[in-house]
Amino acid sequence: MKKNIAVFISGGGTDMQSIIDATESGYINGKVVCVVANKEGIYGLERAKKHGIDNAVFLAKNYNSTLDRDKAILEYLKPYKIDLIVLAGYLSIVTPVLIDEYRNRIINIHPALIPNYCGMGMYGMNVHRAVIAGKEKFSGATIHYVDEGADTGKIIAQEKVEVKEDDTPETLQARVLELEHILLPKVVKQLCE
Repeated sequence: MKKNIAVFISGGGTDMQSIIDATESGYINGKVVCVVANKEGIYGLERAKKHGIDNAVFLAKNYNSTLDRDKAILEYLKPYKIDLIVLAGYLSIVTPVLIDEYRNRIINIHPALIPNYCGMGMYGMNVHRAVIAGKEKFSGATIHYVDEGADTGKIIAQEKVEVKEDDTPETLQARVLELEHILLPKVVKQLCE
């Protein structure tokens, strides 16, 4: 039986697209049944609509707390009977209300080699700037389970890319993103089997 996947996004949704493509081709024994976003007007929502995937936006300003927001997300997810939640560039901390309901069924992709360059404030370009400033020889992508901490859950998979001498945060980000688009579908495939 195909697994029901929910993807949480905050931006363009390229990591989500890699999962959608892999489910539609039959590589992953699953289906993206809904998309949760925490920002309006992002391109990831257009991607979801193009594939006929239900989606909803949960803006922090519409709730008294992130806990209240996550309770609303929980209600939204219930009818879909979700087997796996993938945080694909979702720039918000998930609260215990969601973690408890989906323990060991929520994964996150992080654009660095955890335990380095992770935790609060380490997302997007901040990560790539820090890696270059730290004169690292390698960076990469990490996929891990989500727990109550920021990027502290058990690591599922990690792959490296070389940091080149002439790298800018943008060129490094592009190479890490290419890697993410290979690694993420591979892990989601494993978790759906």
